[in-house]
Amino acid sequence: MSAPVTGRTPRLVVNALPLDPHGGGVSTYIRELLVALPPVVGATVAAAVQSTAVGELPSDVEPLVQPPSRGVRRALSGLRGFGAADLVHGLDVDLPLGPRVPMVSTVHDMALYDIPSVFPRHRVVGERLLVQHALRRADAVIAVSAFTAERVKARFGRDAVVVHEAPGAGMVVPSAGDVERVRTRYRLPETFVLHVGNIEPRKDLATLAEGCRRVDVPLLLTGAPLWGHRQPRGTTTLGHVDRSDLPALFAAATVVGYASRYEGFGLPPVEALACGAAVVSTPVPALAEVVGDVVDTFPPGDADALERILRRLLADGEERSARAEAGRARLAGLSWERAARETASVYRSIGASV
Repeated sequence: MSAPVTGRTPRLVVNALPLDPHGGGVSTYIRELLVALPPVVGATVAAAVQSTAVGELPSDVEPLVQPPSRGVRRALSGLRGFGAADLVHGLDVDLPLGPRVPMVSTVHDMALYDIPSVFPRHRVVGERLLVQHALRRADAVIAVSAFTAERVKARFGRDAVVVHEAPGAGMVVPSAGDVERVRTRYRLPETFVLHVGNIEPRKDLATLAEGCRRVDVPLLLTGAPLWGHRQPRGTTTLGHVDRSDLPALFAAATVVGYASRYEGFGLPPVEALACGAAVVSTPVPALAEVVGDVVDTFPPGDADALERILRRLLADGEERSARAEAGRARLAGLSWERAARETASVYRSIGASV
């Protein structure tokens, strides 16, 4: 259980149990926010983290080490809490049962409610209970996009403060040498389309693969299959790649493709733009609010429209470069330092002395 701390320096405890060295967007959010947060709060910061992810924490964050866990065990750890605190923040929704200290919950998406069919049924039932508890318990809610905030409001009647994510500190245009190193390491073809993210239904890799087959260009995938889903035929998987290799991998790609049918934010295409890639994507609202019109878009599931865009981009290097440059300019206002300051403002808005 959490309990208020008496003393001069407030203590902020965050639930960072979802942090995974090989994780996706939620892990990136946790990792980057915990780097940027300590300098902007007047509090000690402690993070509950699985033992396998302790190395992901910066040195100025105290690790509250928990044994590796998934599913119900991880949920129970979050409900019990992690010791004394003046403020608790669930970085992926979950909050403890008590006692009454200020609490903040970050919501990454409402996919469990909006598209439940893409998840295993047991996950939908269990995680909905956790979301319902957290959004009843939270004194303030943070959403990573205006779209997600709207979905929270529609489902729960809760207002959420929008704090956009950002490309990670290392997500910058790489050197030519780094690109060549990554080309060699992963044996990359000269021309290819890249998708970064796990293999799961809402990413609609089938449509992306069909578009690539029609223009006869390889589709390379990173990440891993979730819940038994297989990669589409004719694609090549690189598995989990080192995060330090991602900027050069993005830059090496002729086009980065994203066919997702639903996103709470859409970090991979944002990071791809930051690294100098041309991106083609579905116009999911959360992504569109961040990248605007600098990305070529096609309707979800529309392989014909995707084919037309790919043919144009593959044939025109100057347009790809112009798109990439416009993307980097569009993202100039996003940073994790800004996200940390806005997060700290949320803490103060509920009376936390941090």
